[in-house]
Amino acid sequence: MVELARQAMAKSYSPYSDFKVGAVVVSRNGSVFSACNVENASYPEGTCAEAGAISAMVMAGEQRIQAIYVIGAGDGLVSPCGGCRQRIREFADSTTTVHICGPEGIRKSLLLDQLLPYSFGPQHLNVTQAD
Repeated sequence: MVELARQAMAKSYSPYSDFKVGAVVVSRNGSVFSACNVENASYPEGTCAEAGAISAMVMAGEQRIQAIYVIGAGDGLVSPCGGCRQRIREFADSTTTVHICGPEGIRKSLLLDQLLPYSFGPQHLNVTQAD
């Protein structure tokens, strides 16, 4: 999965920040979806890699994330931004693993509840979600 994330990162369209990110989502049934970040001239109105991979998962009819791999270069952890944490939360639960990767591989693995404690999700609304 790290190699797929690395391949996605290599396809990043990031001419403004030059900050390339790739993501791979593994759905509950084992399907794999990857994406890269995509910037545009109305920077910072781009699309995060995680958002693209989640969108591809939903487009394929999947709605549950088993694991997600996020990769970026640099010395620090490239963890999902706040908006992407909420997007991941929408399709995940406390057993979902978030793997934060660098060029050398996985740097840190967290359960969603560790990455986003006390999160707000679909169960907080008066809406029934299909599994």
